[in-house]
Amino acid sequence: METAGTTSAPLATIASLAQHDGQTVTLRGWLYNLRSSGKLLFPTFRDGTGTIQGIVPKAAVPEALFNTLKELQLESSLMVTGKVRADARAPSGFELDVESLEVISAVSADQPFPITLKEHGVDFLMEHRHLWVRTPRQSAILRVRATIMRAAAEYFDTNGFIRTDPPILTPNACEGTSELFEMDYFDNDKAYLTQSGQLYIEATALALGKVYSFGPTFRAEKSKTRRHLTEFWMIEPEIAFAGLDDLLELAENFLSHIVARVLESHRGDLTVIGRDATKLEAIKAPFPRISYDEAHAMLEDAFSKGLIETQHKAGDDFGSPDETYISSQFDRPVMVHRYPAAIKAFYMQPDPADPTRALCVDVLAPEGYGEIIGGSQRVDSYDLLKRRIEEHNLPLAAFEWYLDLRRYGSVPHAGFGMGIERVVAWICGLDHVRETIPFARTLNRIYP
Repeated sequence: METAGTTSAPLATIASLAQHDGQTVTLRGWLYNLRSSGKLLFPTFRDGTGTIQGIVPKAAVPEALFNTLKELQLESSLMVTGKVRADARAPSGFELDVESLEVISAVSADQPFPITLKEHGVDFLMEHRHLWVRTPRQSAILRVRATIMRAAAEYFDTNGFIRTDPPILTPNACEGTSELFEMDYFDNDKAYLTQSGQLYIEATALALGKVYSFGPTFRAEKSKTRRHLTEFWMIEPEIAFAGLDDLLELAENFLSHIVARVLESHRGDLTVIGRDATKLEAIKAPFPRISYDEAHAMLEDAFSKGLIETQHKAGDDFGSPDETYISSQFDRPVMVHRYPAAIKAFYMQPDPADPTRALCVDVLAPEGYGEIIGGSQRVDSYDLLKRRIEEHNLPLAAFEWYLDLRRYGSVPHAGFGMGIERVVAWICGLDHVRETIPFARTLNRIYP
């Protein structure tokens, strides 16, 4: 350990420096960047809560400190003590007049930190994801992600929902096994990594009334789009004695709460990310609601006017370009409901007014970020559910326990799933979902 003068100043974080203006404090962190101008050094320090620029005049500090810092490699860990000074020109609003420095671990000049301020290719950055997360923008994204996850759980925890976590290993799938990761289980059985906790929390909803699950889910879909990961986090509420209208109201209040929490705590981080926060300020309930047929008509009109290149076929699901156009017509998430039952999952309740339509909803985020919530009222009739399972060629024996929920005190119930990573991408304004999670798992990446 190399030392260049130490003091016993109180410990602080960069995020808390507004409370210490004019005071001498000690920060613990890393050297993010270093500029020099003759007899002045301008180190930038980071500590996980933010970054701050230091000022080190050669004439004002011990020579050993100046020389130590001048030769220090980026990402060396250290403790730095200095006086906090407000400066409106600084990105963080403050600068640090460095007084002393203690090096905890010096990076070797023979093997410098591989990620620099120059442009790097995506493959290089993903290969070094364990180090890329240290950069200010990536750290800011992960801080926002943490608040989104906390706010999501907070909303349900404070509105009467009970968290009930479903199994990750399942004997069957919600919608068949074609996009599931299969694994060997004991005694030559097969198990699958879960793609949703929905079926299981339907069971706990009929025990507890209002429940939610929150955990990792897995999709073996061979997709290379900017919206897909093979491993992602999903939060899923389920409510007994609820229908589609209840679900729509829940979704808009839930999303509004999450965005409000991010705006309360992360305006600085959104600036670092490059996100226009004013677009998020419009995200307040109520959200626009349109039927599938209205959305299709909107696409037909756009195609006839040459606003979109591909014509949407009535009865088909919406593709990414379709969702992008539909959502572009609104300044907040739009809730598209009552899709054709034929293209939706077997467990979705048909609309009594038109059984060819399902009582379901997809919530499309604005600015082209696509579906962030998918949900429905569930089939509550035993006979209809049994028939739907058979029509979808699913193994009836595997769903006997699920049919029990309709045998014993069935009630109307509804729920949805929200993928955390797509919400992070939307709220942060990211081009690709790979930056929304600490270590992305995609079709071609499982390292590091």
